Amino acid sequence: MMSLIDPSTLILASVIVFFGALTQSLIGFGLAVVASPLLYIVSPQLVPVPIVVMGFVISAMTLFRERGHLQFNGLQYALLGRIPGGFVGAGLLVFAPQAVLGLIIAAIVYIAVILSVYKITAPINRISLFIAGIFSGIFGNIAAIGGAPMAILLAGQDVNQFRAALSAFFLISSLIALAILAIFGLVEAQHLWLSLMLIPSIVGGYLVSSLLINHIDKNKTRIITLVLCSVSATVLVIKSLMALIS
Repeated sequence: MMSLIDPSTLILASVIVFFGALTQSLIGFGLAVVASPLLYIVSPQLVPVPIVVMGFVISAMTLFRERGHLQFNGLQYALLGRIPGGFVGAGLLVFAPQAVLGLIIAAIVYIAVILSVYKITAPINRISLFIAGIFSGIFGNIAAIGGAPMAILLAGQDVNQFRAALSAFFLISSLIALAILAIFGLVEAQHLWLSLMLIPSIVGGYLVSSLLINHIDKNKTRIITLVLCSVSATVLVIKSLMALIS
């Protein structure tokens, strides 16, 4: 199993996943936004399937903690939108070159950062939830960054309700994403083994977040997260452009 990934690469990936899980446990989303660009640089095989699996795990743990705040009103429309969006995203994975996918992943991160900085919002209704679900499916199956559209749409909610709603959405949408990726032949045994190797980092990030969640400035955490996302996306852009030029 260890031959699937170099030990030094596994350690680096574990550190990245730990901080991604810590971020998501604290503010409701961020595992994929933080980790996907960096993991894609470390080893493209870590995106999207292992990230989707790890997203399922961290969402299950976070939802268990926040279950008392869950209000599922309307999320079914977002989940419906996730299906057609997921097929579009999986199709891009099949046909787009690796360097182009790197640029797409970076662009998704930049869009998420910009929308978060300017706090662009839309009314929450069936249509907006369905549209957010479509974009979530596209982004999620390309780079496992399916949370950004939903996080932006639900940003005005109480922080506990926000974390609970996103965790419930991620839990179900991760299964939808994996099913669609499997239909396209993009889920392999090695992806599942890599996911298992990185799950201890997910658990570690979650446990640390439980100690910090009542003692940390959520706004400062958000700012640091956005800066880190921007830097990692920029590094990915440089690497992808160099690959296209060479």
